[in-house]
Amino acid sequence: MKQSPKIEATFWEHLDELRKVIFRSLAVVTVFAVVTFILKDFVFDIILAPSENHFVTFTLLCKAGKWLAVNLCFEPFTTQLINTQLSSQFMIHLSMSFYIGLLIAFPYVVYQLFRFISPALYQNEIKYSAKVIFFSALLFFFGVLFNYFIIFPLSFRFLATYQVSSQVVNMISLSSYIDTLILLSLMIGLMSELPILAWLLAKLGVISDKIMKKYRRHVIVILLILCAIITPTVDIFTLLMVFMPIYFFYELSIMIVRKSAVPS
Repeated sequence: MKQSPKIEATFWEHLDELRKVIFRSLAVVTVFAVVTFILKDFVFDIILAPSENHFVTFTLLCKAGKWLAVNLCFEPFTTQLINTQLSSQFMIHLSMSFYIGLLIAFPYVVYQLFRFISPALYQNEIKYSAKVIFFSALLFFFGVLFNYFIIFPLSFRFLATYQVSSQVVNMISLSSYIDTLILLSLMIGLMSELPILAWLLAKLGVISDKIMKKYRRHVIVILLILCAIITPTVDIFTLLMVFMPIYFFYELSIMIVRKSAVPS
C-alpha cells in the first residue's frame, strides 16, 4: 500500500501546534465545566441518584425479579449525606464541574491529540490508530456507566445500610460519597481498556490466547490484589463487585487475542 509522505516541520512549529491543541482542549473543557457548574441542581440530581431508594437499577432489578419469579427487590432504605467542612460543598461543586466537563469533552480532546500526531503517521497507521482511539473511548465510557449503574449503587446500598448495631446510625459524608464514585468510575473506566491493550499486544505478537489461558490463575490473584488496592473501601462485597467486570474483560480479551494474535 502506498504510504503518505512525512510532513517536515521545525521544533518550534510543532511546539506552537501543540500549544494550540492544548488551548483548544482546555477551552472546550472549560465551557462544559461552566455549563455543568451552572446546572448544579440537574447535575447533582444525577450524581446523587444512586443513593436513592428508587434509583433505576433497584427498580429494574425488582421488575426483572418479578418477571423471573425471583425476589430481587431490595428493602426500602434511607441514607443521609452530611457535610462536615465549611467550604467542602463549594469545592466539591467546583471539582465535579471540572471532572464532568473533562468527561464530556474527552472525545474532543482525544481527537485534537490525534490530529496533532497524525501528520507523522502513514495512511495505514492513521486508519489503524483511529480505530484504536474510537474503541478505547467507547470502552472507557462503558466502564464509567457500568460503575454508575451497577457497581457503585449496589456497593453504596450495601455499605450504607450495614450496621453492627441498631444503636449506630450511618451518616455518610458527601466527600466520601463523591470520592468513592470518582475513584471507582476512573478505575473501572481504565480497566475496561484491557481488551484494547490485549488486542495491541496480540498484533505485536507479544501475547497469545494460550499464554493468557496458561496464566489465568496467576492473573486472578493479581486482579484480586489490584482490586483490593484500588477499591476505596475494604469490604469483600465491593472488592468482588469491582473484580467481576474486570475479570470478564480478561476473558473477553482472550477471545479477542485468539482472533488477532500474529501466527508464530
